Amino acid sequence: QVQLVESGGGLVQAGGSLRLSCAASGRTFRSYFMGWFRQAPGKEREFVSAINWNGASTYYVDSVKGRFTISREGNTNTVYLQMTTPEHENADIYYCAAAYYASLTLYAKADQYAYWGQGTQVTGSS
Repeated sequence: QVQLVESGGGLVQAGGSLRLSCAASGRTFRSYFMGWFRQAPGKEREFVSAINWNGASTYYVDSVKGRFTISREGNTNTVYLQMTTPEHENADIYYCAAAYYASLTLYAKADQYAYWGQGTQVTGSS
């Protein structure tokens, strides 16, 4: 069983940056593939970024490439999402997710992830 707790959300100014954290419990954290998804009001949850078990492979949706960075720290069982100039017209909820597999081909599909956090809200301010 894996439990995920996101933090770091809040108000982000135009042109600003924000770092989200996802703290995972469980001894086998290092063998899990981790992802970040987001959901805007009234819209479906969408893939943002993912990282394999050892951090050697990272994946991003095209709209955030070059602006967001995903990373993971094994010692603290934490996954981070550093966001620079996030596009937020409304309040998006960012979710952390974990999949059983060390690597994942269908990393952008939400149904591949077995565990989810409760989400953290990011609100843009122009």
